[in-house]
Amino acid sequence: MSAAPTVPMEDAVQTKRPPHVPAIVFDDVHLAFEDNQVLRGVSFTLPSGETKALFGVAGAGKSTILKLTLGLMRPDSGRILVLGNEITEMREEDLFAMRAHLGMVFQEGALFDSLTVAENVAFRLIEEQGVYDEVTDRKVREALRFVELEQTLSMFPSELSGGMRRRVAIARAMITEPELLLYDSPTGGLDPVTSNTIIELIMKQRDVYRSSSLLVTHRLQDAFTMATHQFDPKTNQLKALPRGQFCDVPMSFLILRDGKVIFDGDIRQLAHTKDEYIREYIS
Repeated sequence: MSAAPTVPMEDAVQTKRPPHVPAIVFDDVHLAFEDNQVLRGVSFTLPSGETKALFGVAGAGKSTILKLTLGLMRPDSGRILVLGNEITEMREEDLFAMRAHLGMVFQEGALFDSLTVAENVAFRLIEEQGVYDEVTDRKVREALRFVELEQTLSMFPSELSGGMRRRVAIARAMITEPELLLYDSPTGGLDPVTSNTIIELIMKQRDVYRSSSLLVTHRLQDAFTMATHQFDPKTNQLKALPRGQFCDVPMSFLILRDGKVIFDGDIRQLAHTKDEYIREYIS
């Protein structure tokens, strides 16, 4: 693992809600588009301060779960709670307030081409405050320093590599110190070396800030790495943990098939599953 950039540990935010309040709860959630049943009674819980990796073949409903969590879609039935708030029947203005506590890293970064890196990272702060002031500039620089891209402040997305754009997207998602981070295939389409860099940053964010995270990924290796490595603030590096030891931030795996949850557990349970489909999927 390569060295990770320095972050002042005293700046790490703590969970703003009691630890017993889950970050996400899906309770028997169903969703269909005409005859296509995307989710068929999905239930799972993401405890506060933990990370869950979400897997499944294309069309299994992974990105749909992220959209439901954001309140961008409503289920046909079932309940969804985010940070203790039932969002299923929430009004749009209340959803907007709830989303202020969330950070989202979209597929391929989804940066605004006409804005500089600094303006992209500060986008939500500018929306809230209406101005790019000294406080905003300081937060932007801190976020970009975290992802080792402070030198790109005045550049445009078109001037960045694919991996750099993903790192800017992570900086944009974390600048508001969210309680919950959602990642939609953050390493999709990247080469293996760049993918590893992105996963290192996600792990560093996890271990420094202890935010709750739901990660959609197509790369099993990403989640396995996250479950077996940890950021060490003393050495400012990511380290592989001894065999049988797992990181301080609990990590679990959720696998969807045909709109249903077929596995929800940690890496030890996943390694010992008897389910033939899952064993073939992870092999």
